[in-house]
Amino acid sequence: MPAILAQEPIVTTTCTFSTLPLSRAMLDNLASLEYTSMTPIQAESLPWVLAGRDLIAQAKTGSGKTAAFGIGLLEKLQVDSFAVQALVLCPTRELADQVAKELRRLARFTHNIKILTLCGGVAIGPQLGSLERGAHIVVGTPGRIVDHLRKGSLHLDRLQQLVLDEADRMLDMGFADDINTVIASANSERQTLLFSATYPANIQQMSARYQRDPVRVTVESLHTSQQIRQHFYELAEGDSRTSAVINLLAHFQPASTLIFCNTKAECEELADGLQAKKVAALALHGDMEQKERDRVLVRFANKSCAVLIATDVAARGIDIKDLDAVINYELARDSEVHVHRIGRTGRAGAEGLALSLVAPREIVRVNRLEDYLRQTISLEAVPDSDTNSLPQPVMATLNIDGGKKDKLRPGDIIGALTKDAGLPFEKIGKIDIFDFAAYVAVDRSIARAALRQLQEGKLKGRKFRARLC
Repeated sequence: MPAILAQEPIVTTTCTFSTLPLSRAMLDNLASLEYTSMTPIQAESLPWVLAGRDLIAQAKTGSGKTAAFGIGLLEKLQVDSFAVQALVLCPTRELADQVAKELRRLARFTHNIKILTLCGGVAIGPQLGSLERGAHIVVGTPGRIVDHLRKGSLHLDRLQQLVLDEADRMLDMGFADDINTVIASANSERQTLLFSATYPANIQQMSARYQRDPVRVTVESLHTSQQIRQHFYELAEGDSRTSAVINLLAHFQPASTLIFCNTKAECEELADGLQAKKVAALALHGDMEQKERDRVLVRFANKSCAVLIATDVAARGIDIKDLDAVINYELARDSEVHVHRIGRTGRAGAEGLALSLVAPREIVRVNRLEDYLRQTISLEAVPDSDTNSLPQPVMATLNIDGGKKDKLRPGDIIGALTKDAGLPFEKIGKIDIFDFAAYVAVDRSIARAALRQLQEGKLKGRKFRARLC
C-alpha cells in the first residue's frame, strides 16, 4: 500500500491585519488583495517586525513569509528619502523575482516606491543605470549584490532593514562569504530579519554574530491542505534508475513531472535517457546561464515540456503550479528535504503523487524517513509498463528575439497570430515576455503556422527573429 502523507494546512489565524498598527492605506490595499486574516507566520512575526526587533523566523516556502516581512519593510519606508533603506537577500533569481513581485503588490498603496531586483546571470549594465536613478528597496542574490558593492554602485550606509530569506539554502549554496561582505557594508544600526526553513548550527552562528537580542518564531505549517500519495520502489543493485523512471512515467501518465536528482551529472544523464525515448524532458542545474534557465522554466510552466529534472538547489524558490507528480530519482539524504520536495505536488485541493526509487544502500534513508513521518513505508516493485506510451506535451514554444525593451506586449503577439494569421485564439497558451526575449506557447497543431507568421510577419511594425524551442 502506498504511504499517505497528510500535510498540515496553511491556516489563517483569527487575527486580522486591522489588529496591527498599520496605515489605513496599507489596510485598504491588503483588503483589495483579499488578505483578510493573517497566516501563522504573519501573526507571529509582524508585531515584532513593526516593533523594530531583530527576528529569526523558521518557516517554509508557502507559509506567507514574504508578506510577513514585506509589510513591515513598506510600513517603515520613508518614501521621500531616496536611498536604499531595505535589502532582501535570496538564494536564487527565481525567488528574488517572486519576492520583488509580491513587494510591488503590497506597495501599491503608496506611489513612487521603487523596488529594484539585482541578480546574477543577466547583464550588469542595465542594473547600473537603474541604481543611478535610485531605489528604496533592493531584492537580490548575494553574489550580484557584492558585485555592486565592489563597483561602488550600491550603498548600504542608510540601510534600515536587512532580510535574509531562505538563509539555510544560501549557506548550503556557498554564499556565506558573500553574505558576510554584504553585512559588513551595511549600516550597523539596521534591523535584521532572518527567515529559514531549518535551524542548523550555522544559522545559529549567523544569528549570534549579526543579530541583537532576536525574537525566535517557529511555524510548522507547510503548503496547502492535501494528501500526497507516496510510492517507494525497490531497485536491485545495478538496476537502471533511468529505465525505472521511464516505466513510472508510462504507468502513471502524469502530464507534468518534476524529478529530483542529487547531482548535476544525474540530471543530465536522466535527461539524455528520457529524450532518447522521445520524452520532452529538460534538465535544470546551477551551472546554467540565466537565459537558458529562463527558457527551461518557461517551457515547463507552459506545458511544452512534460518533465523537468532538477537538483534541490536549482529548484529552490521556483513556484510550479499544477504539478501532477514528483519523482525522487534518488532519495534525499535529509528527511525534511524529502518532505519539501514532494510538497510541490498536489496543491490547490488536488491529490499529489510522489514516487521514490530506493536502492539497497538507501534503506537507511527509508528508516530515517519512517521515523520522521511516524509511519511504516512498504517497498514495491517497479511496475511493468508499455514504454511506447509515454507522456507527450500538447504545446510547443516559440521564441522571439524581442521583449520588454522593444515594447513588445502579449497583445501584440496574440494579434499577430489571431488577426494577421487567422489562428484560433483558444490554441494560444501562456506568453512570457522578458527584457530581450519573448516566449509563446501554442498548440502543436498550429506550431508551424504560428512560427511562419512570426518569422514572416511583423510585430510593432518590425520584423523579429523567431524559432521553435
